[in-house]
Formats: sequence, structure tokens, C-alpha cells
Amino acid sequence: MVSVAGSQMQVAAIHWHIRELTGEPNPLALGGIGLARILPVIAFSLIGGTVADSYNRKRIMFVTQSVMALTALALAILTFSGEVSIWTIYALTAIQASAIAFDLPARQALIPNLVPARDLPNAFSLTSIAFNTGAILGPALSGFVIAEWGQGYTYLINALSFGAVLLALALLGPVTQQRLKRQTGGLAAMREGVHFILTHPIILSSMLLDFFATFFSSANTMMPIIARDILKVGERGYGLLSSAQSIGAVTAGLIVSQLREIRRQGPTFLYAVVVFGLATIGFGLSRQFALSMAALILMGAADSVSTIIRNTIRQLQTPDYIRGRMTSINQIFFQGGPQLGEVEAGIVAQLFGVPFAIISGGMGCIIAVALIARRWPQLARYNGDEPIRAGAAAD
Repeated sequence: MVSVAGSQMQVAAIHWHIRELTGEPNPLALGGIGLARILPVIAFSLIGGTVADSYNRKRIMFVTQSVMALTALALAILTFSGEVSIWTIYALTAIQASAIAFDLPARQALIPNLVPARDLPNAFSLTSIAFNTGAILGPALSGFVIAEWGQGYTYLINALSFGAVLLALALLGPVTQQRLKRQTGGLAAMREGVHFILTHPIILSSMLLDFFATFFSSANTMMPIIARDILKVGERGYGLLSSAQSIGAVTAGLIVSQLREIRRQGPTFLYAVVVFGLATIGFGLSRQFALSMAALILMGAADSVSTIIRNTIRQLQTPDYIRGRMTSINQIFFQGGPQLGEVEAGIVAQLFGVPFAIISGGMGCIIAVALIARRWPQLARYNGDEPIRAGAAAD
């Protein structure tokens, strides 16, 4: 939670920083940060998944978290020295994204090694609460830190926050995991991961829906323009708007974490994504701060429910020996959607305006739900107690 707060502070600060460096509203410059975040993920995710299934996942996280801390520190030093530019922000963001490509498969694959299967939905709910609590604190603090201390301190605080993860990993103790057989690796292991996804319609359809929903409904990079140029609320208002989705996500996560079990997981997942799209449309139409906050909170709540369910579906339906590779492929979908969506939103906003980009994105999200539910009807029938399909043997 501490580390996420620092990371989300940096994300919000970078968006504001780019808006300041451009001197005027420039959606394309803001959308470009999405490319810096997603291209390394596309390049390294499959490798990261294979590494997560082949080596100690906890040790992998020690390395990746350290790299991310150093890139945040470099960004702080460049900002304090006045040497920072949009291109250095893009470059350091790309380095950090490369570390994330290895970090996320190891981290998500680690969770089912720590708790029994029956508790996995609750575990992911608590993970969501921790993540989104940090995501409330981080962006909200970024606005105040930028206003009171300056841009560089947001990056410095983020660099220090990674110490919380490194301490937690040190205290975790040994974790048992299945690993790839020694003779299995490289391209063969990657192909096995891709084949697994393609032959499991429930997992594939949930990944595709995740991608298209977030591709069309990505409005976060436009937030500085909305806060400064449309709602005219300044740095502090920008920080609150950036935290609003996480407020809704934490609320929904707290509720879901207390449920003994979730039935009819497929339909609930689909309904949650529809609500997410409708709330996005409401946000795009809003011209009042309070209404915008309410729409963002509803977006966050709906997204939290869909995230918890889709993570539960994928982890329960995936054997441990291939879980890292499944997560790495999923990373391309769930990070590719919002990051490429930021580029798409930037282009549409440049041509037709920011409100149109957000409203049309919400409509695209709802259309994606309808098309995917029609193509893979088994997703709408998924209950949550279906058995895991057997896979290949592992050590």
C-alpha cells in the first residue's frame, strides 16, 4: 500500500509535469506516455512470465522493485537539477515499465502460493483494497506536494516508498512454488503459455474484454486538461480527481472481501464492465466538480468488482506451473488496454476535444461487452465453481 501510494503519486505527477512542460493543452504529448509504458510490456512480458515460472518469484521482485526505485530517484534528480524534459520522462518511464514487465507476473503468480484456493477471492479483494488505498493517497498527495514543495519531491517520495516492498519481501519467508522443468524453456515455454490461453475460452474472453474496456475508457491522462482547463480546479482538485476512482474501488473491495463466496461470476463481471462504461459517459458529460467526482467513484467501484472477479477466474483456472506465463500474457492485455487507450484518447481529443474522447470511449466499452458476450457465451454462464482444466506436468 505504501509503495503503491508512491507509484500512483508519480503517475499523477508525471501527467501534470508533461502538461506543464508543453505550456498549453497537448493531448498527444500526454497520450505519448502510454506508449512509453506499454511498448516495454509488449516486448518483455512473455519473457517475464517464463522467468516467473522458472526462478524464485520473491527474488525476482527484489530486483524489479530495486530498479523501479532507482528510476524514480533518477527522475527526482533530473527534476531538481532542471535537466528534465518530456523525452527523459518518456525514457525513464520506459525503463520502469520494463521492470514492471518482470515484476507483475512474479507478484501475481506469488499470491496463490500464499493462500488456499477457497480464500483466493478474498485475498484478491484485500490486494485490491491495499492497491486502491495507495491509489487514493498517492494522487491526492501529489497535488498537495506539487503545490507546496515542488514536482521533484513527488518522485523522491516514490523512490523511498519502494523500501516498504523490499522490507515486506524480506519478512515473507520461503515460498513454495512449482517450476518449469529444466529442459523446458525459452520459446517452447512461451508457446506453451500462449497455447494455454488460446485453449481456455473463459480466460481468453476475460482478457479480451479487459483490453477493449480499458482501451476505450482510458481518461486518466486527460485528467490534467479536465482539471485545469475544463473544471478549472488547479493542482489540489486534480489530485482529488485522480484519487476518485480508487475511492470507489476501495469501497467495493471492502464489500467483496467480506463475502463468503461469489456466485455467477461471469454475469457479475459483464455487468460491472457495463456500469464502468456508463459511468465513463457520465464523466465525459460532466462540467461540475462534484458530479465528476461521483462518476469517477462509480467507475472505480465497477472496475474493482470486475478486477477481483477476472483475477479470481484466471488464477483458479490456471495450474501453478504456468501461472507466471498466463499472468504475463494477461499483463499485455490489461496494461495494453489503458496505455494504448491513452494514445487513442490523445488522438481523438486532439481532433474532437477531450469530452468527446471520453464519451465515445464509454460507448465503445459497452459495445465491447456486447460483442464479447455474444462471441463467448460461456463467459456469461461461468459460475465460479468449475474445475481447473488439467495441464502439462511440472516439477
